[in-house]
Amino acid sequence: MHGKRYHYVECGLNDVYLRNGFKRSRSPRGSSVSISNIDGLHRVIGEHLSRHKKELNGKELCFLRREMLLSQATLAHLLDVSEQTIHRWEADKTTCPKAAEVLIRHLYLEHGEAAKDSLRDSLTRIADLEDEIDHNQEMIFALSSGSRSDWSLAA
Repeated sequence: MHGKRYHYVECGLNDVYLRNGFKRSRSPRGSSVSISNIDGLHRVIGEHLSRHKKELNGKELCFLRREMLLSQATLAHLLDVSEQTIHRWEADKTTCPKAAEVLIRHLYLEHGEAAKDSLRDSLTRIADLEDEIDHNQEMIFALSSGSRSDWSLAA
């Protein structure tokens, strides 16, 4: 029965099989597989993991993080843990605390819903800007002119 299905390990998960939606090809250079609507497939995998999986293993946490376009460093910053902690969760060296797992599931689901563009846009901006983060930058604040209480971060 496995011969008619495709074991889709390229997504980083060990237990994903495709019943259809793929095409096997052979050429003089070898065999290959093409998958239809891979973005849609990844969305369904992520939604299943987020909504139906009792406990997430490290590879599943990694899959969700990557689908949100987040590095380990960025997710660590969002969860207020070290980057090494994220690495240990994803390598199944330590267990991800339930509260962090729930937040990761929620972030993924919010990231994927079209109605939640503001959160998705924010996560995308974080992913795009993460290389520019300098944790040692000075924070400069300014008091709005004509006010005694309206402080804001100066540009």
